[in-house]
Amino acid sequence: MIERDGGFLVTLFKNNLTEEQLKKLGLNERQVKAALYVKENGKITNSEYQVLNNISRRTATDELTELVDTFMILKKKGTAGSSVVYELE
Repeated sequence: MIERDGGFLVTLFKNNLTEEQLKKLGLNERQVKAALYVKENGKITNSEYQVLNNISRRTATDELTELVDTFMILKKKGTAGSSVVYELE
């Protein structure tokens, strides 16, 4: 929001979390599926990611970490174990 001419200018951005846009960013198919899942459901856990993609805990952890640290699409909430959830950044 920018103050301008005695008022405010607000810029709204269109939704950039489409499947096409996520693929352009370099996400793999599982990460795209998870990002769209979070968009619809509000959050995802490591266990849900494992079930959604039929993968191991280690792979889920690695890919979720990449969504947080590399792509900055998700943010991690919680400290460890089952209390950790991932939400849209």
